[in-house]
Amino acid sequence: MLFPDFRGRRLRASKNFRRMIRETKLSCDDLILPLFAIEGNSIKKPIESMPGHFQFSCDHIVTAAKKAHDAGVPAIILFGIPDKKDPLATRAYAPDSIVQKAIQAVKENVPDITVITDVCLCGYMDHGHCGIVENGIIDNDASLDLLAKTALSHAKAGADMVAPSDMMDGRVGEIRQTLDEEGFSHIPVMSYAVKYSSAFYGPFRQAAESAPQFGDRKTYQMDPANSTEAIREVTMDIEEGADIIMVKPALSYLDIIYRLKEEIDLPIAAYNVSG
Repeated sequence: MLFPDFRGRRLRASKNFRRMIRETKLSCDDLILPLFAIEGNSIKKPIESMPGHFQFSCDHIVTAAKKAHDAGVPAIILFGIPDKKDPLATRAYAPDSIVQKAIQAVKENVPDITVITDVCLCGYMDHGHCGIVENGIIDNDASLDLLAKTALSHAKAGADMVAPSDMMDGRVGEIRQTLDEEGFSHIPVMSYAVKYSSAFYGPFRQAAESAPQFGDRKTYQMDPANSTEAIREVTMDIEEGADIIMVKPALSYLDIIYRLKEEIDLPIAAYNVSG
């Protein structure tokens, strides 16, 4: 159909017309609020690299979660900054550690908000990498058990969903199997399946106090030059039991989101990072 039989401007002529036929809609229903939890009480510590954002003690985490819920945001995702770090990330899966306490505080005070937890080891390792280091190399397979233990500890504390962000091969399957065996088959896994190596993570790493102390993360995070690899990563995570797939950083990889949307039928999360 050509002009003058077709006039596209007819349905752009009023605000209500535009609302009625809008194909893409963004609302609070589509949002997840990241929160950074630290030990202590009555602490609201500004994050210099992200003005307007803070590291919160558990009491302030509850306040922030309540504000988000009242505004219509359905979920938060928690990142923990522990009081101690060591080579085995023991505070990542300790039942009395910061994320576990934050989960319990939020679920007790704001029970209707969904609590998602970031599952990684970098913030709990004294070297800042996302897995166990052996002779300067991140040991993929040795790290899987710790990641699964961390996810399980979050589920036991009351988390509604776990989100592994480490980019170790096989971690979704290890986490899914562990949760199922321990009676948490109802807990979904949102996988950071497509997580590219990116300079945009700089401010976030300051917020989470998780920067690597040597080298970089290019041996496990994805190469920005690759797109077909994203399909392989997503396919593997789906086969291992992922319920939601994430792309990070989102705005730099809208082509990847589009391609995935054409090829898979799982929900796709887009993480807009701080850089």
